[in-house]
Amino acid sequence: MTDRVVAVGALITDADGRILLILRRNEPSAGHWSLPGGKVEPGESLEEAVVREVEEETGLAVSVGEPAIQLEIPVGDGRVYEVHDFRAEIRSGKLRPGDDAADAAFFTPAQVRTAKVTSRLVEYLEQAGALPPESP
Repeated sequence: MTDRVVAVGALITDADGRILLILRRNEPSAGHWSLPGGKVEPGESLEEAVVREVEEETGLAVSVGEPAIQLEIPVGDGRVYEVHDFRAEIRSGKLRPGDDAADAAFFTPAQVRTAKVTSRLVEYLEQAGALPPESP
């Protein structure tokens, strides 16, 4: 039987089209850049989890918008992360890494493509319309 872990992420872009990523401190994918997010706590809505995780990992307060993409990430030990990523806008706060984030920064689309990001993040961001498709 597969153990499903419900998780959320936040797709946050600034006025220049840069994407906010955090450097994962812990597994899965420690040492890789990814969207801020994490596990949904018991009794918490997906939107409440987005607000909490973004604040814990980046110091920023956000407003949660439309769903961006939903995906499943098997981690190889029988668990599958069911991830619900939402678009979000910054309301207040000062960007700083916290909780299980080793760093937090905004990346241009070109920087996202060359950074050490989590598996398939570029593909997911393209599907969500946050990254323009690469030119042939």
